Order: sequence, then C-alpha cells, then structure tokens
Amino acid sequence: MTIGTSNAPEARDVGRAPVSRPSGDVAGLGIDPDQLPDGLVVADEHGHVVCFNAAAERITAVPAADALGRRLDKALPLEDLEGRRWWQLTDPYGGLAIRVGQPERNLLLPGGREVLVSARYVRTEPTGPVHRVVVCLRDTEARRRTERSHAELIATVAHELRSPLTSVKGFTATLLAKWERFTDDQKRLMLETVDADADRVTRLIAELLDISRIDSGRLELRRQPVDIGAAVGRHIQAYVAAGLSADRFLLRIEQPLPDLWADPDKVDQVLSNLLENAVRHGEGTVTIDVTPATSPREGEDTGTSVTVSDEGPGIPEESMNRVFTRFWRGSKRGGTGLGLYIVKGIVEAHGGTITVGRAPGGGAEFRFTLPVSTPAYLA
Repeated sequence: MTIGTSNAPEARDVGRAPVSRPSGDVAGLGIDPDQLPDGLVVADEHGHVVCFNAAAERITAVPAADALGRRLDKALPLEDLEGRRWWQLTDPYGGLAIRVGQPERNLLLPGGREVLVSARYVRTEPTGPVHRVVVCLRDTEARRRTERSHAELIATVAHELRSPLTSVKGFTATLLAKWERFTDDQKRLMLETVDADADRVTRLIAELLDISRIDSGRLELRRQPVDIGAAVGRHIQAYVAAGLSADRFLLRIEQPLPDLWADPDKVDQVLSNLLENAVRHGEGTVTIDVTPATSPREGEDTGTSVTVSDEGPGIPEESMNRVFTRFWRGSKRGGTGLGLYIVKGIVEAHGGTITVGRAPGGGAEFRFTLPVSTPAYLA
C-alpha cells in the first residue's frame, strides 16, 4: 500500500520532491518549527515530507536533510509493537474520509527506538482529500522515568508495609491464642510494639498522601500567622523531654523577624523532618538559625529563613543533587527516603526555596526560606 492521493503522481522511493528545509513560522504565529519542544513532521498532499524540525531530528536520529522531500513512510518507517508497518495500517491518504487523525501511541523506528506518535489529517473540506498530514513525535524517556518512579514507589511501599503489618499480625494472633500464658509485662510489651508499628504504617500512609498531593499540585495550604521561632523551640523541647540533652541544640533567632503567614502544620512537618535528620544522621550540636531574609517570591521584599546544621560527617558532594529526590537515604538507619522530597514540595508550595550544603562544622546544612505572604488586606 502506498501513501498518496489517487490523483497524485506516483512517487518513487528513489526520488524526492524538490523541498528545502522551512524556516518560516508555524500557522503565521512567528514561531520557527525548530523552536517547538516536540518533533514536528509535515507531509504535503502527495505524501512528501515538507517539514522536519530539529526536535524530530533529535528524537528519531534522522537528519532533516535525509527526510525532507522523501515519502512519509520512507522518512519515518514506523512499526507498531507487533511489527506491523504503521503507515500501511493507518493509510492517511486513503481510507475513510471522515478520519481526522491518530491518537498518541508507542511506535518503533528501525533499531527498536521507541517514540510516541500522534497524527492529524488536515483537509480543506470536511470529507475532502487530505491536504496535509501533521505528525507529532515525543521521546519516551520522560515517560519511562515516570513509570520507573511509580514502580519504585510501589516496591518501597510494599516493603515498608510488610514489616510492621507482619509484626502486628503476629503479636495480635499470639495474644488472642495464648492470652492467659503471658504476664502483664509481656502483654504490655507486645501491645506497645503493635502500637508503634501501627504508628509507622500511619506515617507511611500520610507520606504517600502528601506525595500524591504534591505531584498533582493539590497540596492545600491554610495560611495563618506563624511564630517560627516558637515552633522550633517546641520541637527542641520535645526532644529534650524524650531524653536528649538540651546541650545538643543551639537555637539562634535574629530579631526582628517579619510576620510570617504560612500553614503551621506544614511548617511543623518541615521542621520535624529536618531536625529528625540532624539528630538521627548527624553528630554534635544541632544548630538552628532563624533569620530575616530576602523573599524568594517576586514582588516581596522580606522573608524568613531557617537553617538547620549539625557537626556530623555531612552529605557527600556527589549526593547533593539527589537529596530531595524520592527514596534518597543518607544512611542505613531506616526511613522511607520520602521525607526530604515532601519537605521540598511543602516549601515550594509556600513559594519558598530550600537548599542543602556543608555546615561550618563539617556536617549537613539545610536552609529553607519562606516568603512572608502577608494577605492583601493587611498589606
């Protein structure tokens, strides 16, 4: 089956239409085809390629000079995943006159190179002959990364849930079957373990919900005045009450601080994660500096910055760019590797920024800055 209208001259595989690479705009918008992020291939009414932009070259590894003027099925010899030739299956210039295009799907180029392809059939009349075939090409690498990320998330969740649920099931089954054989102390120990494992499952589910909201842009913020210095102080007091020495922490607050409007629960979540990382993975004194700063949001002059640093071994230089990605773990001391990813999402949802570096004492240093975000009626 050949590509071409019934009244078009028969095309020869060895010949090409006299076409030069277009440098004009797209649809009169003043946009050069090479400026488009996706691959663009356009064939005329005879099935010859008249446009093959730079993105199409990159995605297909076919030089535009080799594609321009060739028949569409020769310039893009696409096959479906079952090895069938796509242009023969779809027959854009023949077939039903009511068809307007093809939805996006995975197709293969020679050598097994995968591309995402969609097509639009342009007709001058609703059921007239095809005047243009416009093909959009996209690389599959971004989708593959997303699929791998989802697979890793599922595997991690399954692994993290299996251990506490196994423990809960084992202890509850044992208690139900042999309640009278255990002393009160033994029962208390088992129930405390079940309670701790249930909390672990609850935290994991909360993290997954946060990730879902962050990824979909649906993280809701309930802004109100926040005393961030007092919030840090509460977290330190909780650690001291749990048995850590007060000398382990150094809190420095530079006054005056601007009035900060943020979601207090989300700010607490950020502080809890950063302080827990410093205590668990760091060493020496954990220093928290709360200072006024330049707002990261355009149109605002002031913001609030919080820096959490420790005196431990720090984060290797080669790992700095992966700290805020999913599943990154700084050590083998437990955790899902999702906490810092969520922290970054919360800070950015507030319009803020967060960075990681090396502290003066040699350990890790996390610094996040939030805009004051004063409501308009108070500005």
